[in-house]
Amino acid sequence: MSSSRFIGSHVADELLRYGYRVRALDSLSPQVHGPDAQRPDYLDPEVELLVGDVRDPDRVREALKGVDAVIHLAAKVGVGQSMYQICDYTSANNEGTAVLLEALIERPVSRLVVASSMSIYGEGLYRTGQGRLVAGADRPREQLERHEWELRDSRGVPLRPVPTPENKPPALTSVYALSKYDQERMCLIVGQAYQIPTVALRFFNVYGTRQALGNPYTGVLAIFASRLLNRKRPLIFEDGLQQRDFVHVTDIAQACRRSLERPEAAGAAYNIGGGQSYTIREIAERMGQVMDCSDIEPEITGRYRVGDIRHCFANIFRARQVLGYEPVVTLERGLTEFASWLEGQVAVDRADEAREELALRGLTV
Repeated sequence: MSSSRFIGSHVADELLRYGYRVRALDSLSPQVHGPDAQRPDYLDPEVELLVGDVRDPDRVREALKGVDAVIHLAAKVGVGQSMYQICDYTSANNEGTAVLLEALIERPVSRLVVASSMSIYGEGLYRTGQGRLVAGADRPREQLERHEWELRDSRGVPLRPVPTPENKPPALTSVYALSKYDQERMCLIVGQAYQIPTVALRFFNVYGTRQALGNPYTGVLAIFASRLLNRKRPLIFEDGLQQRDFVHVTDIAQACRRSLERPEAAGAAYNIGGGQSYTIREIAERMGQVMDCSDIEPEITGRYRVGDIRHCFANIFRARQVLGYEPVVTLERGLTEFASWLEGQVAVDRADEAREELALRGLTV
């Protein structure tokens, strides 16, 4: 398994609970783990941690010794940052995956699971008023400059978002999305060629304990939590009515384990989400409630970030049918647990810094 932070540590917990032995390879990136990164105290002591970069062929080969299966989670994350740290993102995500795959060709495993992302869809799936499905909708920049946020058909009538299935064609709107699609496709292509059974999991908006609160390009719930911990208003782009699918990290861990255990899952990609949609404004308000910060109202910026999409939430029928996946943590329960964990955390809020960086580079409208 690669990556010991957040998702990786929860996957390790799940695997250990089901009798697996776990080795993790992680670079302990300062942006995620802090400047003086040590082994995370929440990482189960039974996990063998190797510190190293997935782009280092020798370190990857060492990590693979005696390993039967690989869950590849290593990646730089964040749409906005990927639009100017292009070399870093393509190196970590694309090259890192290539190094891993070359090592797996030399030392094949019985199963490879790769973390993909809902970002590869761009806009989700939509339906017209007449019931026709629309998969390639987009918003012209001129429309966004007028603060007209919803997607419309050729007659100017708003389209209705519907759950997005795996057969919706990719629409890659950021360098991050492109790199995640490359990770997914490289693993599936090489897996098929070398008879390494491979599963790609398209994660939707993951949240939960152990998130990096100081990383302004991580998940939106962690960013909101960091703002609220510092008694600052959560920043919401556009009008806050964009819809997303939020999935608890322990449900992600469940999906990863099931992907190791279902022979029939190999060779395909699966949406892993919570199966429901919420507006970003609603999420910010609910986060404020569980953190006893209801007096701090979100700030609706009315701005658009290049690479952002309007609506996307998961159709998880295929994961249910093939993986036996079923999300078990409700949003209410997940937010309450997250808020309890936050009580002991200190967050360095860098959201304003990130917003200024994007504006300076012309990446907000």
